[in-house]
Amino acid sequence: MSARQVEPKISVAHPREISAFFGHHEAETALLNAYRSGRIPHAWLIGGAQGIGKATLAYRMARFVLAHRDPLAADVQRAENLNIDPSDPVARHVAANAHGGLLTLERSLNDKGVMRTVITVDETRETISFFGSTAAVEGWRVCIVDTVDELNPNAANALLKILEEPPRQSLFLLVSHAPARVLPTILSRCRKLMLRPLATADVIQAAALAASIERDDPALSEAAEASEGSVARALTLLGGDAVKLHQRTAALLATLPQVDPRELHALGDALGGSDRVALAAFIDSVDRWVSERLRSDDANANANLPRLARLAEVWEKINRAARDTEAYNLERKPLVFSVFGLLAEAIG
Repeated sequence: MSARQVEPKISVAHPREISAFFGHHEAETALLNAYRSGRIPHAWLIGGAQGIGKATLAYRMARFVLAHRDPLAADVQRAENLNIDPSDPVARHVAANAHGGLLTLERSLNDKGVMRTVITVDETRETISFFGSTAAVEGWRVCIVDTVDELNPNAANALLKILEEPPRQSLFLLVSHAPARVLPTILSRCRKLMLRPLATADVIQAAALAASIERDDPALSEAAEASEGSVARALTLLGGDAVKLHQRTAALLATLPQVDPRELHALGDALGGSDRVALAAFIDSVDRWVSERLRSDDANANANLPRLARLAEVWEKINRAARDTEAYNLERKPLVFSVFGLLAEAIG
């Protein structure tokens, strides 16, 4: 069965359900060594590009800590990695989102059944009752924020308050696609753990497992090569003509700030009316383009600070508009013109 045949049926597991782990050996070892030292920092910011395994690592760490309450125990000291058996009760409870020692903050559905664009302050305040309760579970309590980039300002401030006075045996794992945009006050209270993009071979293994396809599928190899180390990006590119759409978008982005309106019309038509894979490929291409420029400007931040700020603001607007377009099934062509207009203004 080819990747193109299975694409509409691809259903990717939530990171809390994933036990397999590829790459990032150094990052995993850093977490393990910190824990078994008995003096682990209470908050970690796990940063890096989207779709490279940050949340998967966070849940992997959470399971290990919740399954091994004593960091100085012999089995912890002998451990070679953070893996625990998927049949372990802790692993099963975490996978079912039913472990009393784990709280996850992530975007949720509103009263109308539509995915929110941010993590709200009310959701973030759940940390107060979670860490203040003693009845649910003994030992360690872990809070995963996936992602800290999606906290609204009030939610970020609410999280900061508990990070400033962390309860005993508490562990915060904050996932971020853009660590440079996280509040400096939050960053200052976290140990930073930056993850690099995965090797192509690791992307192939992880994506093949997630999509239930053969590792030697030509479409998978093509998607992995174009993914720049991101499993999520590879899975997006597995769909039909998504690779070609990505290349087409990248070519237009390279012409900014001057773009041919006729090409934008054609790109809008190519996105279709309700093709989620095409929309994801388009936004992913834009995200990559913006990320590259943020990184290059950040290397000379003093000289490029105004443009850095404009690009970061535009990036946030684009992703919010994309989420709304998908959630409400809006026309794609206006989004295309809006995205290129915002980017042209930001770099002009």
